[in-house]
Amino acid sequence: MEFAEVVRRRRMVRNYDPDRPVPPDVVDRLLDHAVRAPSAGFAQGWGFLVLEEPVDRDRFWAATTPDGGGRQRWLAGMRRAPLIVVPHANESAYLRRYAEPDKGWTDQSPDRWPVPYWHVDAGFAALLMLLTAVDEGLGACFFGIPPQRLGTYRDAFGVPAEYQPIGAVTIGYRAADHRSPSLRRGRRPMDEVVRRGRWN
Repeated sequence: MEFAEVVRRRRMVRNYDPDRPVPPDVVDRLLDHAVRAPSAGFAQGWGFLVLEEPVDRDRFWAATTPDGGGRQRWLAGMRRAPLIVVPHANESAYLRRYAEPDKGWTDQSPDRWPVPYWHVDAGFAALLMLLTAVDEGLGACFFGIPPQRLGTYRDAFGVPAEYQPIGAVTIGYRAADHRSPSLRRGRRPMDEVVRRGRWN
C-alpha cells in the first residue's frame, strides 16, 4: 500500500473480529517497525508488553477497566481485539544516556528537558504500530489506561517501576464499527493550524 494511502486510511478502530488472530509474522513486523521510531540520543528507552493469549488480555481488561465498567459499547468492541500492545517509556534510560560523555549532562536532571522525550518517543513507536496495522490490512486503536488503574495494571503484569505505560494499542481485523461522535467536529482547516514564517 502506498504510504499516502496508509495515512489516509488510519483511524481508531473500536471493534474487532475475535476469531481472526493477528498472524505471528505480522506481530513481529509491528514490533520491528515500532523499534525503528526515532529516539533522543538513540536512547531507545521504550518497552513493549505484548498480550496475545486470551487469559492475558482478560487480565489486562480486568486490571485497567474502571469500577463500573465505563462505556459498555466501547469496551465490548475493544475486548474482542486479539492483540494488545502496551508501549512504556523509561525516563531513566534517557537521563542515563544524556549523562554519557558525548552528551555531558552529568547531573541526570529531568529539568533539562523541554518536554519528556521518553513519552514522545514511545508515542512515535505507537504511531508506527498504528500505521503498520493499516498497511497489513488490520485495524488498531490507541487509548489511555486510567490513572487510578495504573497500580493495578503494574501489579497484574509485574511492570518495573521505571517503565511508565503511555497507553495501550488494540490490534486486529476490523469488524463492523461505529464512528466516533467526535468526528462530527470535522478536521480543522490547514489555515487554522499552520503558521508560516510567524505565528501572527
